[in-house]
Amino acid sequence: MASSAEAGSLVKLNLASRLKEAIVEGRIRPGQRVVEASWAREFGVAQASVREAINLLAADGFLVKNAGRSARVPQYTAADVARIYEVRGALESLAAELAAASHADLTSMEAALERMQKASSLGDVKELIASDLAFHLALAGASGNPLLAEMIERLLRPLFTFVLLRMMEIHESAVRWGPDLPSHHQIIYLIRETNPAIASQFVRHSVGRFAKSAQEVWWPPQKGRRRQGA
Repeated sequence: MASSAEAGSLVKLNLASRLKEAIVEGRIRPGQRVVEASWAREFGVAQASVREAINLLAADGFLVKNAGRSARVPQYTAADVARIYEVRGALESLAAELAAASHADLTSMEAALERMQKASSLGDVKELIASDLAFHLALAGASGNPLLAEMIERLLRPLFTFVLLRMMEIHESAVRWGPDLPSHHQIIYLIRETNPAIASQFVRHSVGRFAKSAQEVWWPPQKGRRRQGA
């Protein structure tokens, strides 16, 4: 028989799963507040249980919480995404440089890439995005710098949730990821086989290319209007 602590943990995990499903299915929209009392009534549970489930989803990036404010589903403008990728390029390029300098174990990155390839071949968008996130978190971990890894994780988890929701919203297929898979292969190769500066430069370049691709898919320039920026 499960203890009260185990039962409480199962309730929390079940609620987190149901809230996550509501987010992915679009029943909770990007930018929308997740009101604890409303979902407690919806699920027929205590508000404290919903709060714990929200905390789990916030840790995974499916919700964002600021002090004194309700949790919300991540929502970014084109300008927000551009800034995030700019910072991401700097952080991940440093992670690659440190990983190459220390001859880090890249097994986790290789495993994530294998999952990406399989998901791409199956057209599984959700698994593709999850494994892509795992690849970049593994890169962060390979840096050997816990503070850097934490900063990258805090940046990437909400971003990849936004990516998933955006792809589901516009019905984007896994095909779009195909051209990026060789870059992930190359990242592993350069970290392992070349000097740290080359690995760092390639990762920064790759993240910049990922950003450009994302902007073109999610916010294409309107016909008849001049596209801003260079």
